[in-house]
Amino acid sequence: MSLQTVRDFLALHAPDIEVLEKPGSTATVAEAAAAHGVQPAQIAKTLSLWLKEQVVLIVMGGDTRLDNRKYKERFGAKAKMLGADEVAYWTGHPVGGVCPFGLAHALPVYADVSLRRFDIVLPAAGSTRSALRIEPERLARIAGAQWVDVAQAPG
Repeated sequence: MSLQTVRDFLALHAPDIEVLEKPGSTATVAEAAAAHGVQPAQIAKTLSLWLKEQVVLIVMGGDTRLDNRKYKERFGAKAKMLGADEVAYWTGHPVGGVCPFGLAHALPVYADVSLRRFDIVLPAAGSTRSALRIEPERLARIAGAQWVDVAQAPG
């Protein structure tokens, strides 16, 4: 169970962080922002991408999009999104619930600098109805993420 793997991860690495569950879907940035009463930009969406033969995760602000030029400059390859079945296999989380915690496979994680605009961001927590509140620097630290700049400027 994906939500449980996130709870288990947090119990080990951040026991003070509470998983927030909502009765309705929080699978999209708009749904998550409305459910948690925050700006869409504060939703820390996690993209699952093929980087040549490897899967990587990039966590970025909810109001941003991947900048293909920046991505190619940083990683030396074109960005290619995983399909829904691939996302579930590699992360252990469903699309709309993907986060960099409690992963099914050890994957490189990158945090985009777009997250640093906020004191608190809200990534999903392994299900399409859950999230958690966390400081961007702490998110990167406990996820083992490297900071990158691969998002288009919002707006």
